[in-house]
Amino acid sequence: MDQNILFALEIMGKGMLSIFTVIGLLTIIVILLSKIPENKNSNKN
Repeated sequence: MDQNILFALEIMGKGMLSIFTVIGLLTIIVILLSKIPENKNSNKN
């Protein structure tokens, strides 16, 4: 293969890995935030 193609595939692989890492982190954050109980009646008094 041409050296430029291998270099481009390496850059593309790093970019896709970082995208999936960020998606995974956002998923974990949303799951953790959904487990926090919400108190709606705390400021009514």
